[in-house]
Amino acid sequence: MHNLEIQAAVAKIKKYASSESGDTTEIVERPRGGISVVVADGQRSGRSAKAISNIVVRKAITLLAEGVRDGAVARATHDYLHIQRGGKVSAELSIISVDLVTKTIVISRNSRCPIILYRAGRLTLLDEESEAIGIHLKTKPVITELAMEPDMTLIAFTDGVWQAGAHASQTMDYETLLMNLENDQDAASTTNAANLADAILTEAMRLEDDRPRDDATVLVIKLVAQKIQTERDRIRRVFMQFPV
Repeated sequence: MHNLEIQAAVAKIKKYASSESGDTTEIVERPRGGISVVVADGQRSGRSAKAISNIVVRKAITLLAEGVRDGAVARATHDYLHIQRGGKVSAELSIISVDLVTKTIVISRNSRCPIILYRAGRLTLLDEESEAIGIHLKTKPVITELAMEPDMTLIAFTDGVWQAGAHASQTMDYETLLMNLENDQDAASTTNAANLADAILTEAMRLEDDRPRDDATVLVIKLVAQKIQTERDRIRRVFMQFPV
């Protein structure tokens, strides 16, 4: 019997010489099955940005855990930030959910950064224009819903990754990076979501001469076919590595 395995991983680093990362990421299990991952990038950087992104993520995670639909979560989180900060600060917000009830992946974007969809060796940018939350009253998310399929990868990131190398007129070639990992037989067998997130962040740091000019966060969600042979194959695991 073949099932799908959901892999989710985050790799992040703060802006060089900054006291703290202004990006916040959290994961929550959906009450009817599946997971949601929230990524928020607070305005500016450091502690003030962290305070903003924490407000955003806490609100979104609470609503998702209560079973509120993703689009409504994004709108309510916008309203909450707008009220809390008087419409004077913004945050970029992305929510990616794997919904086991509808068998779909739901993507909610309020971010200038696109989300990458990679499947069957082809890269698609989900880059419809969207607006950060917290400022304009009628802000709403851009919603994309995709059927769950094996060998599907979604990559979300914040400005520190998307703009990496811009100071030197360089950009990251995501398609080549993903294809090289896919075609490298030694790497392909071990390229899970965590390794892919690390590879992307490592390349972003290289483009920034290892001194990131902005907080940088990468989220990777992969769906891979899994052959269930014993009950041990159904074990769910969470792993975190957090240098301090």
